[in-house]
Amino acid sequence: MKSKLKGVAIGAGYFSRFQYEAWTRIPEVEITALCNSNAERAKGIMESYDVKQHYTDYKEMILKEKPDFVDIITPPETHFEMCKFAADHGVHIICQKPLAPNFEESQKIVDYVSKKNIRFVVHENFRFQPWHREIKKMITNDAIGDLFSLNFRSRMGDGWGDDAYLSRQPYFRDYKKLLIYETGVHFIDTFRYHAGEVESVYAILKRLNPVIKGEDSGLMILNFQNKSHAIWDANRYNENNFSKSRYTFGEYLIDGSKGSIRLYSDGNITLQKLGEPEQIHKYVHNDIGFAGDCCYIFQRNFIDNLIAGKPFETDGHNYLKTLKVQEAVYESAKNNTPVTL
Repeated sequence: MKSKLKGVAIGAGYFSRFQYEAWTRIPEVEITALCNSNAERAKGIMESYDVKQHYTDYKEMILKEKPDFVDIITPPETHFEMCKFAADHGVHIICQKPLAPNFEESQKIVDYVSKKNIRFVVHENFRFQPWHREIKKMITNDAIGDLFSLNFRSRMGDGWGDDAYLSRQPYFRDYKKLLIYETGVHFIDTFRYHAGEVESVYAILKRLNPVIKGEDSGLMILNFQNKSHAIWDANRYNENNFSKSRYTFGEYLIDGSKGSIRLYSDGNITLQKLGEPEQIHKYVHNDIGFAGDCCYIFQRNFIDNLIAGKPFETDGHNYLKTLKVQEAVYESAKNNTPVTL
């Protein structure tokens, strides 16, 4: 194997900095170039994260740099053409979520790249947050027996007032679908990671802030094949009482036949066996980068599996299962009825 894998990246928006920073801590990788139309923004990233080259045309960048992989960190409507070009040139792909503006185009991307001799993964990082990795281990190790229910409550507090989202991600104001499309999809994927495949869905979605176009509040109920269920009670309007609302994104309670696991807003996990007091469960989580350093954990996992030739957890075909549930959530809310997958 070459001494380093060569990567390039497309995009220099708000979230991209978490990804560029994480690459600097993965010794097997060198990000040699980035593509972005805003030269000033690109310059800031290049200087901060030691990226040598800047392009304004991603096709030119891929042709000249001949990278092993591309990290696509751009809006969803750009993804099909970018993925198609990279796949046509034998370049492995990490593609930011949302994967595409709708399910049909997401399917189109996955179908296209599947026919090429490349590896493809969606940058879905919530399941890579350290608490969710640890909770998965606890469930797998039978800490609470058979799963009964998974309940996550999120209050993000970044979407109230006349200037909602403007300071960080102003385009959120114009999304016709917001809460589930942008945030809830993370929890659908994480619930699948913890409980398996979804059988049916019921959802209530609302818009609380009139200055935005999409929904910003929702109650989502997922029923799983293993007979457990998950509830996501969320809005982006009201505030969390923890100083960093975007650390864990809320509080999580998982009940099973032997007891309960709790995740608190500060990242602490507890285990309460039936008939016993609640106990702190020791594990490592660090307030680095985004949400417990999950970009690094995801990217580290990508490189390990790329080198080893192992499957990615959020490859195209797996992620389409998450997106099918997302579609069902919107259908349920529109028709006010449960939807079976």
